[in-house]
Amino acid sequence: MSAYTVPFVINGEERHVKDTFEVKSPDTGKVVHRCGIATEADASAAIEAAAIAGRTWRDSRPSERRDIFLKAAEIMERRRDELAEYMKDEIAAPRGWADFNINLVIQMYKDVAGRVTTLEGTSPACADVNSTALVLKEPYGVAFAMAPWNAPYILGTRAILFPIAAGCTVVMKGTETAPRVQRAIVSVLTEAGLPKGVLNYIVTDPAHAPSVTEFIIAHPEIKKINFTGSTMVGRIIGKLAGQYLKPVVLELGGKAPAIVWEDADLDVAATQCIAGAFFFSGQICMATEKIIVHKKISKAFEAKLTEKVEQMHPPQGDALVLINQQAAEKNKRLVKDAISKGASLLNGDIETEQSTKTRMRPVFVSKVTPEMDIYKQESFGPSASLIEVETEEEALRVANDTEYGLTSSIFTENLRTALRLAKGIETGAVHINSMTIHDEAGLPHGGAKSSGYGRFNALTGLEEWVRSKTITWKN
Repeated sequence: MSAYTVPFVINGEERHVKDTFEVKSPDTGKVVHRCGIATEADASAAIEAAAIAGRTWRDSRPSERRDIFLKAAEIMERRRDELAEYMKDEIAAPRGWADFNINLVIQMYKDVAGRVTTLEGTSPACADVNSTALVLKEPYGVAFAMAPWNAPYILGTRAILFPIAAGCTVVMKGTETAPRVQRAIVSVLTEAGLPKGVLNYIVTDPAHAPSVTEFIIAHPEIKKINFTGSTMVGRIIGKLAGQYLKPVVLELGGKAPAIVWEDADLDVAATQCIAGAFFFSGQICMATEKIIVHKKISKAFEAKLTEKVEQMHPPQGDALVLINQQAAEKNKRLVKDAISKGASLLNGDIETEQSTKTRMRPVFVSKVTPEMDIYKQESFGPSASLIEVETEEEALRVANDTEYGLTSSIFTENLRTALRLAKGIETGAVHINSMTIHDEAGLPHGGAKSSGYGRFNALTGLEEWVRSKTITWKN
């Protein structure tokens, strides 16, 4: 067993605590290291450090923040192999998924560095010609950030980067599943020159998470919250935020639909749907879960999908690794329920025993109907459903027949058809002739309905962390 224990970072200093928990690899089941368990006292110290640092950070020059972010981008590149290894150890991330995370974070740092000077107030005309007004943009103060394990560098960095860039300071509660990864986010920014106390990091275990989280949200120094994770937990965070009158930004679960229309390029559609459904074992909130296929081409598309999935995920290759045994069992349960109610297994065999109980091969289920659990439940794993439709109205009804609304795809060679469908889909993003998994530093990101509210990334992400102050005076 490794002797390493992931520490907290409070006011720029590592804090080691007595009580710890094990962090196990989902690939091997072995303990990779331990992590401290934060208490309310640790949370209080982190909030106090952030509040004190905020007195000077809010007045820091945009050029100072820009230089720190550009330096952080360089450090991410230099430490790429080390950072990727943390993701492999804690969440069994393939190198491709780790590099995707690191590359996007580098883009985020550079993009925000270029935008940090764009926050500006206005001087609107007053009704009284003898009065003048200023509308200032001021940082909220101390922000509370929470991000999940599945894209830990991307989601962890964006949780803290936009508040910091806007002049806020941050208390980050890391995920207990990937604490060393998110500790590395703090390490990168510290090395880049971020002042002490601007970013403070704690982690706790599931048993203490509810009380510590409520303590932080309730604290009078916490002015705004962001959370990325499940819709179930998001509802709890939103309720607590409302109880204590704190604004919140939420990015939650998804059930991303992909519409494959009658004139679609089937090679492109099949390849992109497979990639969207099974990238990182389908453990992505934007993963393709519901493929809506025009009846005229459904047989041809199913044949193409079967052909492509065997090429991209050959039967003789390794099965996909999920974060834990419960995730694999959930996906198998969804597939079994669908088959028991009349669906057909298009590929794969969920009964075959894999090398570990955390592994499962990709599965597509066809002839799915609304009575089946897989139709509405987020699988968050390597299972996806196919549904036949005949009209645009029917396609939109099926695409929107879910509580979620994060992202979606449309495959067609007719741009008018694509745009017409895109306008009708109730999601925060629509990707034409590309997979549902798509995230760029320069584009706003967020969902509709139970997928959350507010936006991360781009100028929108910065604007979330400033509030206006109106000042008037007589001339």
